[in-house]
Amino acid sequence: MEYMLVYLQPTEAFATRQDPTAYAPVMAAWGAYMGAMGAAGVMRSGNALQGPHTMTTVRQRDGKRQVQDGPYAETREHLGGYVIIDVPSLDDALVWASRAPCVSDGATQVIPVADMSASMPKAA
Repeated sequence: MEYMLVYLQPTEAFATRQDPTAYAPVMAAWGAYMGAMGAAGVMRSGNALQGPHTMTTVRQRDGKRQVQDGPYAETREHLGGYVIIDVPSLDDALVWASRAPCVSDGATQVIPVADMSASMPKAA
């Protein structure tokens, strides 16, 4: 079963990205974590994301598009990245989620990926 691991990091974690010396140990921890998932053959895809200041939120209200610069909500934690993994169970996904470097000061959300193949129209 596929799960999306969503990595939430505190605002301060994004600030360290600007300082290569301060961020080197963080990148080493993430590299080891991602390498372990790759070596285990569970990682399907994923990316780090730019900071929340680069985000744009789009809503449709009363037939009009609303565009807002910045994150969709005020929060202390920001979406730092995600990975799609393929593991046998939620328990296995939770093990990988708990190993993420961000869990010590942020969080990892585990979301099952919906199988929409049965509801998709067949290609002609």
